[in-house]
Amino acid sequence: MRQQPVIAVVGPTAAGKSDLAVDLALRLGGECVNADSMQLYRGMDIGTAKLTPAEQRGVPHHLLDIWDVTVTASAAEYQRLARKLFATIDVPVLVGGSGLYVRAAIDDLEFPGTDPEIRARLESELAETGTAPLHERLRELDPAAAAAILPSNGRRIVRALEVIEHSGRPFSATMPSYEGGVPSVQIGLEVPRPELDERIALRVTRMWQAGLVEEVRGLLGQGLAEGRTASRALGYAQVIKFLDGEWSQERAVEETVRATRRFARRQESWFRRDPRVVWLPYDAPDLLERSLTLIAGHGRT
Repeated sequence: MRQQPVIAVVGPTAAGKSDLAVDLALRLGGECVNADSMQLYRGMDIGTAKLTPAEQRGVPHHLLDIWDVTVTASAAEYQRLARKLFATIDVPVLVGGSGLYVRAAIDDLEFPGTDPEIRARLESELAETGTAPLHERLRELDPAAAAAILPSNGRRIVRALEVIEHSGRPFSATMPSYEGGVPSVQIGLEVPRPELDERIALRVTRMWQAGLVEEVRGLLGQGLAEGRTASRALGYAQVIKFLDGEWSQERAVEETVRATRRFARRQESWFRRDPRVVWLPYDAPDLLERSLTLIAGHGRT
């Protein structure tokens, strides 16, 4: 059984998580384990801000580029892969903003079975009526799950209702407490909202300048549009609308910024609920040293 805790660097997009994770890995002799669900996809580099080999600075990075864009993301499969890696890495540094994947990696998260017929029926209903009636149904069946899932998150609402109907158990029963699981030290990077909004706008602009449209065009040739998960990724979904002629480039950029800011708020809300996360200012001049002190306080020397 693992003696040392997993180090997790979490927080909203554009907060600088990847750079801090590399700094920690270099100081501690660690290796990075990706917890960004979209960086699992091969070829999705610019739009996910995937570190280049030079930016990785020689630190081994795991669980990058493991799925084709046609593969539907699976948190259960990710959990299996992450746990397997933790057993082989002396100092694993988990890094990413996909809250469900972070919890899957370090917590005893249960993944109930699926029922394609139930899911198809619920997805059809979602397309026809929108999220509001389904979220209200979820509130009646499982108030705790409804409180934890945004009324606008149709995918998660459908999944919760599917689990309830398929298993006969509340969906909230599959979510573990914040106790138990893999021992971890979780460091959250805190960015004031106005600054975060500016950083997101700048990041999106730079992505488009760096060739995001060309990246998406190439991935469409690999089946991106058919991928249930990858095609919905921030930036990629908006570029697809641009390439389809549905949106102008200006609108696609604006919509990407807007959607990313909303996503960042959801990330913050998710991680703020976890009492184990210790928040540090993203721009603290002694950020690395403060992070190392936190880690040392959990049994490291």
